[in-house]
Amino acid sequence: MIERYTLPEMGRIWSEENKLNNWLKIEILACQAWAELGEIPAGAVEVIKQKAAFSVERTREIEDQVRHDVIAFLTNVAENVGEESKYIHLGMTSSDVLDTGLALQMREAAGLILDKLQRLQQVIGEQARRHKYTLMVGRTHGVHAEPLTFGLKMALWYTEMDRNRERMERAREVISYGKISGAVGTFANIPPVVEEYVCSRLGLKPCRVSTQVIQRDRHAEFLTALAVIASSLEKMATEIRNLQRTDLLEAEEPFYQGQKGSSAMPHKRNPMISERVAGLARVIRSNALAGLENVALWHERDLTHSSVERVIIPDSCILLDYILDKFTTVMKGLVVHEENMRANLDKTLGLVFSQRLMLALVNKGVLREEAYRWVQRNSMQAWAERVPLKELVARDEDITRRLDKREIDSIFDYSHYTRYVDYIFTRSGLN
Repeated sequence: MIERYTLPEMGRIWSEENKLNNWLKIEILACQAWAELGEIPAGAVEVIKQKAAFSVERTREIEDQVRHDVIAFLTNVAENVGEESKYIHLGMTSSDVLDTGLALQMREAAGLILDKLQRLQQVIGEQARRHKYTLMVGRTHGVHAEPLTFGLKMALWYTEMDRNRERMERAREVISYGKISGAVGTFANIPPVVEEYVCSRLGLKPCRVSTQVIQRDRHAEFLTALAVIASSLEKMATEIRNLQRTDLLEAEEPFYQGQKGSSAMPHKRNPMISERVAGLARVIRSNALAGLENVALWHERDLTHSSVERVIIPDSCILLDYILDKFTTVMKGLVVHEENMRANLDKTLGLVFSQRLMLALVNKGVLREEAYRWVQRNSMQAWAERVPLKELVARDEDITRRLDKREIDSIFDYSHYTRYVDYIFTRSGLN
């Protein structure tokens, strides 16, 4: 059964309801901090905690009139709190709420992405172990190079997922900062202890220095981490797409009963999910570029970043969450055609052993350039005449004067290319 992506968790994080809930938490915590300083009556804070509420619909209605989202929110809350609402938002500026609230959303989104990265890595690891010794040809420039195993290809991806998890953890740390420092970050109308109180209870760190806003290099780093992860997924998806080509058909996406690949050609089984992953990675990368553009603001702040972030940060988180889900489905149900891998490996008639043959001749005292020429001569003939390289080598007097039949047989042995697989797996953390 095909696994469908559902938005509830990531969608909830970026919902208007969750955003305003975070704003309310921040405002109430600030009131509590003021109360501990003796600047707000404790009774007033209790009333605020009991009565403070908002309605997304009412906030939007007010915003249509006042043209300011935070003022609309505060007005709505004040309608519910009454007289004690005069203590809410005391000494604060809108960005104290906006930026601290955004940090909470990004941190929560990062946690969800980390969970999905771990799940994908686990699935890749399962494929790596399953195909640890599954021989296939390695390709450079799209051309046959030397043998490797499909498990090693998966081990490469497995270790890349380690780095992606580290990137996401660093990005989560970088954006887990709040600020409650007033209009230009000087604490002129609100003491630092309020910021420390609010941030500590939200699990955030206070920015060491801020202006009216938290500096956007943090958000740019977060978006860039998302983009690098998306690019990793695109790389892997592109490999699946290539391996699914009809002329290779070494691996392919799962194809489910009742699924159709083409409206015109009933035989088609296209790598549609991998193509979707590759395409959406481009959007995430472009959003990262917009995030970098947001770093440079005028003086202590301007609004050029704000409208951009309302699109790029939620969209990038949602898109990465989506393609992680989809590519995990691909890897979990991946169809591996071992027989085609072996057939493709043999397709070049033993040319994959050319380096091994050349080195054997060098070890016998033949100059490298001379050995290269002998092997290349036979390789080109093998390819042109469709004769196995080993047969030609056995008839080449230059080579047979240096290598006997037993030595030639040992050269054309695939097991030579798998002798360090266990070593590589141990280094990768897969054993």
